[in-house]
Amino acid sequence: MSGRDLIETGLEEALAIAPSNSVATGELIAMTDEGRTPLVMFPGQPGTAALRARSVVDLHGAHIGRCVVLMFEQADPRRPIVMGVLRGDEGWPLASKPAQVEIDADGERLILNAREQMVLRCGKASITLTRSGKVLIQGSYVLSRSTGVNRVKGGAVQIN
Repeated sequence: MSGRDLIETGLEEALAIAPSNSVATGELIAMTDEGRTPLVMFPGQPGTAALRARSVVDLHGAHIGRCVVLMFEQADPRRPIVMGVLRGDEGWPLASKPAQVEIDADGERLILNAREQMVLRCGKASITLTRSGKVLIQGSYVLSRSTGVNRVKGGAVQIN
């Protein structure tokens, strides 16, 4: 049996393990190209070296050594795509957790938290809240209307 026959046989075996309509699990071994390209290994892979993969999710150094879910482009086990990182019992894998959204049970209040800055944007208009306490309202037309008192207070008030 020639070397090419052995490679084709190994490829056929890997294809049998990972058909196009299923997923496989493997391990994220490393990140190359300044953290842009994952290297993965999985049972039944062609060869013994880690394979370069593409990813549909953001992968970080904290994910190295974790189990990942793989699919294969055009059912080719030499072309893995990382679909996600399997979660374990340890919870959120990164040092910084994402911002939390809290909604009161009565539906009357919505609380959004951000560490540095929160921006609500629609087209050319925006409202920005900063950590230091600034509230910036920007738009091509800003209207402040009240049926009661419309008060402007501050240490200093500048108009135009």
